[in-house]
Amino acid sequence: MTVHISTEAPLSEEEIIRQAEAALADIARVRETVGRVIFGQESVVEQSLIAILGSGHGLLVGVPGLAKTKLVETLGTALGLDSRRIQFTPDLMPSDIIGTEVMDQDESGRRSFRYVRGPVFAQLLMADEINRASPRTQSALLQSMQEYHVTVAGERHDLPRPFHVLATQNPLEQEGTYPLPEAQLDRFLMQIDVFYPDIEAERRILLETGGPAEAKAEAVISADRLIEIQNLVRRMPVATSVVDAILRLVRSARPGNGHAEADAHIAWGPGPRASQSLMTCVRARALYEGRLAPSIDDVMALAEPILQHRMALNFAARAEGMSVRDVIAALKRDAA
Repeated sequence: MTVHISTEAPLSEEEIIRQAEAALADIARVRETVGRVIFGQESVVEQSLIAILGSGHGLLVGVPGLAKTKLVETLGTALGLDSRRIQFTPDLMPSDIIGTEVMDQDESGRRSFRYVRGPVFAQLLMADEINRASPRTQSALLQSMQEYHVTVAGERHDLPRPFHVLATQNPLEQEGTYPLPEAQLDRFLMQIDVFYPDIEAERRILLETGGPAEAKAEAVISADRLIEIQNLVRRMPVATSVVDAILRLVRSARPGNGHAEADAHIAWGPGPRASQSLMTCVRARALYEGRLAPSIDDVMALAEPILQHRMALNFAARAEGMSVRDVIAALKRDAA
């Protein structure tokens, strides 16, 4: 079987199996401790962990009260990451995120500037209601997400590793918000939709939260261990059939490539970064589920969270009441 692997030195099959088994044990412990705190959001937890295992950022979209902030706090604790939270508001300035220079004066009266780091210097950053920040502030965060450093007064300051942003966005309330530009949306590895829990999960929420013995997350791995698992994900082999499925799916989502659904309903489609994101995330999902190599099923399972924020419908599709999910579902049927 022909496979695609990363450009790093290849690992032997025995070494991949050994490292994967150790990673599986650690991931299982993370899932267990997160599951004690977050109820009824299994797919959200899975996709959030896949985004982190894939060394990327995630955009959590859902109405208030669905434990998005609680999830990020719990993941930061379980993964042993230094996590911080920024509540975005329209008057938030770039310096409130990346930090600023202040003037100090020593005992001799000599003055000098000292850089004070902002909250972006964290390993897991919770960007709450990210669409409430002005474009100027969003651009400061965009540099951090893409370049993994910030620039203040011409000086570069590297962010800690690993560095992940899990941002939240309310899809209902749009007054006083600034829609995220397509360039920034494309930097999110996945858009993770957060829906209401089912009745049994909500019953468990009522019974197990708010009391004196409310469950708390605990650190089960360290940041260094997370980096090792992330490196393993990038080295996992991918079969040619899976690569072909990724290419068929992503390219079919671009108008002008001969797919009737895309030509009729899509204004603009995903670029090569979507293909790269799928390649990374199918590896992470395979490891998350205890497999040594991804399958075409992984591609189809991750198509919606990878593609939906990287494409837009045209006027005709919106007039017909279609959604991006409807179009992706049609593309998946033809690409499978």
